[in-house]
Amino acid sequence: IKEKKRHMGDTKHFCPVSLKENFVLYPGLSEHAAKYQEKIYYFSTSEYRDKFLENPEEYVAHNEPIQAPPLRVCLLGTHGAGKTTCARQIADKLGIFHIQFEEYLQELILPKTKEKVGPDFDEEPKEDDNKMPIQSQELDNFSQTMTETEIKKSKQEVELTDEEEAIKANLMNNEALPPEVLDNIVLDWWRKEPFRSTGFILDGFPRTLDEAQYLSERGLCPDVAVYIQVEESDVLDRLFLPCLKKWKERQYKKMEYKKNLKDLKAKIRV
Repeated sequence: IKEKKRHMGDTKHFCPVSLKENFVLYPGLSEHAAKYQEKIYYFSTSEYRDKFLENPEEYVAHNEPIQAPPLRVCLLGTHGAGKTTCARQIADKLGIFHIQFEEYLQELILPKTKEKVGPDFDEEPKEDDNKMPIQSQELDNFSQTMTETEIKKSKQEVELTDEEEAIKANLMNNEALPPEVLDNIVLDWWRKEPFRSTGFILDGFPRTLDEAQYLSERGLCPDVAVYIQVEESDVLDRLFLPCLKKWKERQYKKMEYKKNLKDLKAKIRV
């Protein structure tokens, strides 16, 4: 074993082409191995092996050791496990970026939706008061104003691009994000500055098997993947009170709406 290690290439068991071109430590495979200057190099694909053999000097160390990429961490766990709290602390301690995936998706569509979307942000629908008789022009104007506001809001939502619609569907109904949408979001964190040279902790991604498969197919390998496992009772303790507070706030808004409508109708009768 010691003899074999001594004859491994500069990048050990990682693919030197993936490291050079994508700044990613991608494990090589023995079936894609090649020897250069009495050292063995392993490659992630046969295409990368052939590329290396065409110009090996571009991918090997010369006067200085090959620079390793910064730390890239994927932090996983159920909703309420404490991922974001842990991720912030880790990012501060290691001096890397903290990316909260679903929050990032919200920011991408927020300029058009004007508010965050999803189960945690949905307002309870207001009761339909159309059955109540319209007794004056003022009430009619009030209803018309409300209708125009709803139409304007609806138009704003319709103007979303295909990519924004996919993001909104993911946030609201957990529909899978297409690979082309993920390409426009995730690739930059591995391949562009300032993330490329600083590193990051990705909070809440991948969330599904398809998203994990996407990272593998694109050659986006995290250095560490951490899964936070917690008891269900702990999650309930953390989420119940905030959810109850939101419910109370919604009920209060609902009562205020009914009160204002009742006062307006009383004023009209007078």
